[in-house]
Order: sequence, then C-alpha cells, then structure tokens
Amino acid sequence: MRFHTRKWVKPQDLNPNASLFGGRLLEWIDEECALYSIIQLENPKVVTKFMSEINFKSSASQGDIIEIGIDVVKFGNASLTLRCEVRNKMTRETIISIENIVMVSLDELGKPQAHGKSEIEFVKDRLKD
Repeated sequence: MRFHTRKWVKPQDLNPNASLFGGRLLEWIDEECALYSIIQLENPKVVTKFMSEINFKSSASQGDIIEIGIDVVKFGNASLTLRCEVRNKMTRETIISIENIVMVSLDELGKPQAHGKSEIEFVKDRLKD
C-alpha cells in the first residue's frame, strides 16, 4: 500500500469524546480517493459511487499524525476501484480500512465515461524528458 497523504489531527477534527470524528476522516479519505482517481484517469470529473463496509479499528487523538494509504483493486470500463487504509504514522496502528471504494469517470454531461486505462500510471512517466 502506498501512503500518499498525512494529516495532523487538530482540535477542530475531534468529536465530543476527544477522538478523531469519523465524518472528518471519511471526508479526508473521499478527497484523497478523488485526487488519486483524477490523476490516474486524467479526468477532473470523477465522483465517488460506492464505499464498502467501513471498519474502524482504533481511534486517533489530538496531535496524532495519520497517513492515508491507497491501492488500486481494479480498473473498470468507466470506474476505478480502490482500497484504503488509514494508520497512525508513529505507531503504524490501523485506524480504519475500507476494502472497496468505487470512483467513476464522468463526461461533460455527468454521465459515466470510459477511461481506457488498465494499469497504474505515474505522472513522471507521462512527462517527456
């Protein structure tokens, strides 16, 4: 799993129990998956279609640094299925895992659009030397 983003848990990210609010964490995951998909599919019009069971395994507290990891599960015709794990950067303890997040590439009218991709590409490989 490649961990792409780090977040610092701040007071505004906490729930009444003084731990990381699950909704905030899901917001961060959704944004990270959207950015990853936009880059992979080379299309700024990408939406979240589906998230499988969300498994909270531990919590995070104010001051913790967490990291968001994403792996590609599969490429569909107009979709990209991802897997996500969020962990504490310092302890490596898993905070949450989501096995399937389906992102869909859209056309100008907001309809699913075939993306023609079948494998992970890195931006550096798309650039000419």
